[in-house]
Parts: sequence; C-alpha cells; structure tokens
Amino acid sequence: MKAIQQIKAVIIARGEVQRLGYGDIVERAARKMKLTGIVENIKPYDVKIICEGNKTSIDSFIKLIDIKEPTIEVEELEVSFEDATGEFDYFEIKRGDMAEELGERLDIANINMTLMMEKQDSMIEKLDDNTSVLKENTSILKDFKSETNRNFTQLTNIMTKHDVDAQERIAALTVEVSDIKTRLA
Repeated sequence: MKAIQQIKAVIIARGEVQRLGYGDIVERAARKMKLTGIVENIKPYDVKIICEGNKTSIDSFIKLIDIKEPTIEVEELEVSFEDATGEFDYFEIKRGDMAEELGERLDIANINMTLMMEKQDSMIEKLDDNTSVLKENTSILKDFKSETNRNFTQLTNIMTKHDVDAQERIAALTVEVSDIKTRLA
C-alpha cells in the first residue's frame, strides 16, 4: 500500500483574527483534520499557521479556517506549501507571554459579553413589544367578554319574555280548546 504523501502548509491569516479566539478555532479544525503543527499570533495583527498532513486534509482545513463572522473576519489567507519535515507530534497553540494571553482571553470575554448584551437587549425589546400586544389583546378580550355578557343577558331576557308569552298563549289556547270541547260535547 502506497503511503500518502505528507506536505507542510505555511499560512498567514490576515484580517480580524487576533484576540478573538481564532487560534482556538484553528486548533480544533486542525485536530479534526488530523493535522500536526502550530498556530500563533504574529505582529502586528496576523496569525501564522504551520501545519503538516495530506493535501486533501490541508485543503479542507484551509476552507474551515477562512472564517467570516461578526467577530472574526479572515480577509486573506496567504498559503505556501513545502515538503513536510515531521517536526510536529500534534497540533497546538503557541502562546505568547502570560499577560498577553490573559489580555486576549479578557478581550474574548468582552466580545462575548457584548454580543450577549445585544441579544438580551433585542429580546427585552421583543418582550416589551409582545407585552404591549398582550395588554392590547387582553383589553380587547375584556371588551368582548363584557359585550358577550350583555348579549347573553339580553338574550336571556328575550327568551324569558318569549317563554312567558308562550305560556300565556298556551294557557289561553288550553281554555279555548276546553270551551270548544264543552260546546261539542
């Protein structure tokens, strides 16, 4: 069986890629594609990715990391290929100094909190709109209930009156029929 040729890709990601969790996404994608290598921030604003694996996996990986979302937006991926060296045992994030990494994590938390607050504000606005509609519908239903109760009261009065009229007519007819019977007898 022929061994699949391994290659190395050196990728420079440009755009909104630092301090947004992009490195974590790259690491997960590389592990998913079973690639080895590193991802690291480089000055001033780019991310460098070195990965080794087969051409098909690397091509799929490149598609996965070409992200265009509200927070992360890769504007360009500069890719060059070389022969694989086998220098990596697994894929990892090459971290900077502790203060820089902590700052990046706080930036990510800030972005996520901002997004959550925007969604929360949107939901509160929708709830306010729905509450207004609910209040309006409740008012309409109360008016409908009052009108229905009035209509039932009127109908009951009419039915009662018709019932009394009918009973009086039946009583009068009963007397008439009795008179007719007496005369015929």
